Amino acid sequence: MASVLSPDRYVSATVRTSVKILIVGPFAVGKTTFVGTLSEIRPLRTEERMTQAGALVDDLSGVRGKDTTTVAMDFGRLTLSDEVVLYLFGAPGQQRFTQMWKDLAHGALGALVLVDPSRLQDSFDVMGLLEELDLPYAVAVNQFDGAPRFPEAELREALDLLPQTRLVTCDARDRASAASALISLVDYLFTPVRQEHS
Repeated sequence: MASVLSPDRYVSATVRTSVKILIVGPFAVGKTTFVGTLSEIRPLRTEERMTQAGALVDDLSGVRGKDTTTVAMDFGRLTLSDEVVLYLFGAPGQQRFTQMWKDLAHGALGALVLVDPSRLQDSFDVMGLLEELDLPYAVAVNQFDGAPRFPEAELREALDLLPQTRLVTCDARDRASAASALISLVDYLFTPVRQEHS
């Protein structure tokens, strides 16, 4: 399936730089939607229908309308310019996939953490793992329909973010909004001040 941005399913011969980015977050936060919204190629999805057996493993409290889950990863591609392409790897959100996260993190430049504003506490394990892996990240609060809205200062305090960590809001279903969140991460990754403190 070709896209408006990339009429060819292959990367242009002019591309000289490819960047691997992780899209991470807790279970049911919108990672698959985010990757699908931005990908210029048909995204690779490894979603399976949730069963009754999974109810003992996956906590659905606070989650609405969730009937599928990612069991390996999501993959998409976004060309930023004639010379730069981003490869987006969406990691599954459940803790049982921690080893897969570690494998996916190899070669990644950074990660975008998607956060559900009604389940902020679910994001701590995700950010803790990224810090353990020493992988820089930015945080994007995914504003679902009817999700609570908080001032940035309150979100920063609740998520215990360092002052230099980028924090944005987005709607994973909206291409412009999702792209803005991703650009915030890329900008953060290439900020000289961040590199000086690494």
